Amino acid sequence: MEILIQSKFLLIELAILCGFILDLILGDPRWMPHPVVMMGKCISFLEKHLRNIFPKTDKGEFWAGLVMAVIITAGTGAITWLICFIAWEINSWLFFAVQTLWCWQCVAIKDLKAESMEVYRRLKDHDLEAARKYVSRIVGRDTQALTDIGVTKAAVETIAEGFSDGVMAPVLYMMIGGAPLAMTYKAINTMDSMVGYKNERYLYFGRIGAHFDDVVGYIPARLSAIVWIITAFLTGNDAKNAWKIWRRDHMKHASPNSAHTETACAGALRIQLAGPAYYFGEYYDKPYLGDPLRPVEDDDIKRANKMLYVSSILTYVIGLTIRFLIWRFI
Repeated sequence: MEILIQSKFLLIELAILCGFILDLILGDPRWMPHPVVMMGKCISFLEKHLRNIFPKTDKGEFWAGLVMAVIITAGTGAITWLICFIAWEINSWLFFAVQTLWCWQCVAIKDLKAESMEVYRRLKDHDLEAARKYVSRIVGRDTQALTDIGVTKAAVETIAEGFSDGVMAPVLYMMIGGAPLAMTYKAINTMDSMVGYKNERYLYFGRIGAHFDDVVGYIPARLSAIVWIITAFLTGNDAKNAWKIWRRDHMKHASPNSAHTETACAGALRIQLAGPAYYFGEYYDKPYLGDPLRPVEDDDIKRANKMLYVSSILTYVIGLTIRFLIWRFI
């Protein structure tokens, strides 16, 4: 029994490593079905039908959102765990293949860089309309009226926040519970991105989903900032200022988790991020993060991507080392 447990432990560790390498090489191929797409369809299906079932009142919408959040979270965890359990019972290498596939699909390093670099290239070509179009694919805010500086800031902020949501958090959870726990995190994060808005439609319906995301993202967000600060030193950016701005500005965002890596990034690059923005045509007077020690420029997208890659490698090295030490000595 002990040998089997150790074998499974090591196979999961190997799957995590292989998933990381596959993401760096291939990203998310468009032809391959992605679980996040399926999660999104399930969320939309449940929203449509639960809104019809529950009363169209604030309390009714709250309970509908609660039911959806529980179904999505528990359902994702149960289904993915069951599939891994069956795979293990059939063949250990099938188990490894399933874990590898999902560990690969849970992170988004290459795609995050690729999408943001499309924005960078359009800015370099002085094609602001195209840059706005490309940045709209990776941000939630309205982009139609953004200046070139606004587009650059949006891309840099997405890279920084994407590290927390798309690398640190899923990696942390797959280190703890393999692919099923990482997939459960992705389901919660996807739910928050779809219904976690404080507008008329989702203020009550999306409240529980947003709270779930706050809870599961609490530790990863803070670890992300620390790793980003270390990366600032390793990449020749301003680590001291990154620490200062993180400590000063990390709670300025309405979300308890969103500003951590953004503030570390702003401090590292010595620029000012965030500020007022429009979402679905509605103006939000968001505070600025960081100090404008120098003007924002197109190349900040490249600098942020360099930090993304170094931070991702550092996260995997530390995480896999800790898992190995646990297996070896405990």
